[in-house]
Amino acid sequence: MTSIARSLRPAASRLLASSRSSQPCRACPFAARAFSASRAAHVKKYSKDHEWVELSADNKTAIVGISEYAANALGDVVYVELPTVPLEVAAGDSIGAVESVKSASDIISPITCKVTAVNSLLEEKPGSINNGPEDDSSAGGWVAKVEVPEAGVKDFEGLMDAETYKEFTEE
Repeated sequence: MTSIARSLRPAASRLLASSRSSQPCRACPFAARAFSASRAAHVKKYSKDHEWVELSADNKTAIVGISEYAANALGDVVYVELPTVPLEVAAGDSIGAVESVKSASDIISPITCKVTAVNSLLEEKPGSINNGPEDDSSAGGWVAKVEVPEAGVKDFEGLMDAETYKEFTEE
């Protein structure tokens, strides 16, 4: 591995030197273009009730679920009651419930929204919520997809970011 890095070092130096010059590099036209693999299109925030919301970049849709902290506190989930579709709710309204071997807990909507879809996988495999409570993929533990009105965007602004939520759960 070290020998590969040594052999590439001179080529990398020439590439960097040519990309810094005022003339574009003809051999590598892509050098001036930067790519990013970050997920800046969505912003995730958390409520004091241990739900998360991932708002889309256009502030029109979001995904709601319970936090990893809540899933760990509940233990093995054996039943998930999903909201009905469509369902309009205000921030703080119950949209479902989670039952585990330890306890049961309501799923509280952290924002004002309209439920447009639910994760029906949770009815068949409620344990999916333990495996990936903050996973918004088709196999994840997200609970609902929602449309977000202006009031919901304002609710979202009042929620905690990941760092603040982590501090909140450590108290």
